Amino acid sequence: MAKKSRKGNGEASETRGLSRRRFLSTTSAGAVGAAAAARLASGTASAAPAADVASAGQLARVELNINGQEHRLLVEPRWTLLHVLREKLGMTGAKVGCERGECGSCTVLIDDQARYACMTLAMEAQGTQVTTVEGLLQGEELGAVQQAFLENDAFQCGYCTPGQVMAVEGLLRANPDPSLDEIRLGVSGNLCRCGAYPNIFKAAEQAAELKRKGGRS
Repeated sequence: MAKKSRKGNGEASETRGLSRRRFLSTTSAGAVGAAAAARLASGTASAAPAADVASAGQLARVELNINGQEHRLLVEPRWTLLHVLREKLGMTGAKVGCERGECGSCTVLIDDQARYACMTLAMEAQGTQVTTVEGLLQGEELGAVQQAFLENDAFQCGYCTPGQVMAVEGLLRANPDPSLDEIRLGVSGNLCRCGAYPNIFKAAEQAAELKRKGGRS
């Protein structure tokens, strides 16, 4: 007779021999296997069609318009826009953060709308206008949002700053004169662990003023 030991919750379990749970799971699995074998033998079951899935390493041609310049390159269908920007084109302004669409450090503009580059496949960006933080520069001169962030000290460690800048840029392209609440909503998808939000809001307000005055684009 198998010995039994008591668990902390008062339920008994067998330390050796065949337990009731193991017996049931074994017989159930055997029944399922027997039924499947019978169906195959009788011809009532057919094999599922093979899925049309790209193999690892398979490359596809893409054409990306980034900051007004055309780039033709080969990419794997699974590569994100963030990966292609940083690793294939050397544009490291968009940062690698959570890589699951939560922190916003990889924010870019796609057709003037803020998007997470980590959640966008490079192939999805074909036929669009992609703008990165590098594209806001006018030669050696900072864009309005970049200048406002600088003047308002709207950063501490600076890691999230490119994404914050692009979120504000996208907001101002859609709404040139946002209220404070609209600014807060506009950057709500971008996290700052340093807590520089008050200065980020001030920078957004100043950038809006600079753009309205035509001093910076």
